[in-house]
Amino acid sequence: MRAIPIANAPCSWGTLEFAGLDAQPIGPAQMLDELRETGYTGTELGDWGFMPTDPSALHGELARRDLALVGAFVPVAFRDAAQHAAGEAMALRTARLLAASATQATRPLIILADENGSDPERTRCAGRITAAQGLSTTDWHTFAAGVERIARTVTAETGLPVAFHHHCGGFVETPDEIARLLELTDPTAVGLVFDTGHYLYGTSESAAASVQAGLERFWHRIRHVHFKDCDPTIAAAARAAGWDYYTAVRNGIFCELGQGAVEFPRAVAWLRQEEYPGWIVVEQDVLPGLGTPRASAERNRHYLHSIDL
Repeated sequence: MRAIPIANAPCSWGTLEFAGLDAQPIGPAQMLDELRETGYTGTELGDWGFMPTDPSALHGELARRDLALVGAFVPVAFRDAAQHAAGEAMALRTARLLAASATQATRPLIILADENGSDPERTRCAGRITAAQGLSTTDWHTFAAGVERIARTVTAETGLPVAFHHHCGGFVETPDEIARLLELTDPTAVGLVFDTGHYLYGTSESAAASVQAGLERFWHRIRHVHFKDCDPTIAAAARAAGWDYYTAVRNGIFCELGQGAVEFPRAVAWLRQEEYPGWIVVEQDVLPGLGTPRASAERNRHYLHSIDL
């Protein structure tokens, strides 16, 4: 049986893709050193400019640590058709860097997402989105057309695969919103990045069943998996108090693996049963300057070892 490789990402060290946050206090060299030292063999790119944008320099940083580059997150305001061209340029720039910098046989993935955190209502109501807060039919078609356009361009010009990341604080958060986007896009062009923590916080299904239900419902489109846990006590407090997305993150909604409601052993069993061919990327979102990134990364890796990963 193939051993599923385990990566981590800059967001676990406080490098988040949202605009307007405080500067990242942990630099890329320290992040990569700590990521490798705590037992991970791959990394995602993080925000553009966090790691070197020169291919030879990036290749050198990764090769020195024997790390694979497994993907890069590219947010685009897909609801606005006027933003599609700029989003396409950004995705192509990122894809070319990945294609030129890869250090191993791994083929990196372009991870498209909404411009999460940019819509006030969706940011304020993350974790408790209703159908009435969703996109209109017209907006859905605009959104999906932009996703597919950029995915097709990236793959045609760089050969890299593309998948979309559902995410709290954006317009693709709930299970039905994920399903709608997948219905409107070509499966040969657009896969899905399945994030266990965002799925759990974004669904109203029971905590015990929701992640497994999502894996089964969307398996035919899943190309990449993020392991993130979700603290049910904090989720309940966030919903009761009406916290926005950032407040929930600041209060630890995405806790260390094994401390929340995600049933990771069950998810791992499913991935193995279905012969999942990709990476598992650990993500424990923290705001800049908060948390214990290295210690948390080490504890998360130890937890995965305890469930035979």
